Amino acid sequence: MKYLIGVVVFTCCTSYLRAQYMVRIVVSSVATKPQDEVFIAGNFNDWNPADIKWKLKPFGGSRRVIVMNVDTGHYEFKFTRGSWDKVETTAKGDDIDNRMANVKGDTTINIIIAGWKDAAPEKPKPNTASANVHVIDTAFFMPQLNRYRRIWIYLPPSYNKLKTNTYPVLYMQDGQNLFNEQTAFAGEWGIDETLDSMAKKGGKECIVVGIDNSSDKRMNEYNPYDDTKYGKGEGKQYLEFIATTLKPFIDKNYRTQKDAPHTFIAGSSMGALISLYALVQYPDVFGGAGVFSPSFWLTPQLYNDVANVKWQKKFRIYLYAGEKESASMIRDMQKMYNIIKAKNCCEMQDVIFFLGQHNEKYWRQEFPDFYRWLLQ
Repeated sequence: MKYLIGVVVFTCCTSYLRAQYMVRIVVSSVATKPQDEVFIAGNFNDWNPADIKWKLKPFGGSRRVIVMNVDTGHYEFKFTRGSWDKVETTAKGDDIDNRMANVKGDTTINIIIAGWKDAAPEKPKPNTASANVHVIDTAFFMPQLNRYRRIWIYLPPSYNKLKTNTYPVLYMQDGQNLFNEQTAFAGEWGIDETLDSMAKKGGKECIVVGIDNSSDKRMNEYNPYDDTKYGKGEGKQYLEFIATTLKPFIDKNYRTQKDAPHTFIAGSSMGALISLYALVQYPDVFGGAGVFSPSFWLTPQLYNDVANVKWQKKFRIYLYAGEKESASMIRDMQKMYNIIKAKNCCEMQDVIFFLGQHNEKYWRQEFPDFYRWLLQ
């Protein structure tokens, strides 16, 4: 295990040190749209902006309240009116950092919501995509789900210079957050800037394919299992789309190294979960996965499926989590790490960053180390 700066100690008695506490969050004032429903989204519900179970209730006058029973731990959250384009902002409409609560006992938190993104004058974001990033299609058909999706591709700097070169391919979830600040809802990963810079220093090159999420179907498409809260799991159909529709298209139209040892998949949160499941469903298609801040708490079935799968070849699996994410994040990731390690069939790296939070800033920070390790 690789630790960054801080040290985390796992012991057999960790579970006995946990306790549940009541956290009451009171929104005492909503500056605009005071009649609309308000939801809380955070690392305790995989940042779902319209989770009906996390809707605030009236609490006398114009106040709203939600009461949570949670373990000791660090929590991050924001308020929305049902979608990320209706997320809270400053009074001037500027983005705000995630709100934080370090729970060590029963707590009451009082909050004022100063503004909403859709109520403020629109401020255009800069287009930060490099010249090596292209949109393949704004409405690429997904026959397995009968939907359309924007697909991005990053081509290495040498792609148009070395006409006979072929390249490994990394498929990534949440495509709108990978390359361009203009389309990212909470900051971009900066994949293009990172890989352009590494290529200049002689680093290995790779094609990256980004698949946009569908905000209303993300929790379904990135989950291979049905869920009582979020509904039918569509993860198997989503992975079938990548493996049998999108990958053949990419291999036909671009100079790729088509075999599994040179085909990888990665994502964060729910995108991390479905990326690991890709190795279960399509072990002959993918040769490795980047699993950033995985939402294993939502799918306990995945532990059994990974334990029972009969892998015939070695995968490369990179697990990353921040210590300041959900209360169970490190524990759940360590459990999955131990299950995979016991199979004696994978090259693994697991990283815990003691300052890490559940957002693009920290995934962007970790990506270069993941990339170097994956392609070494």
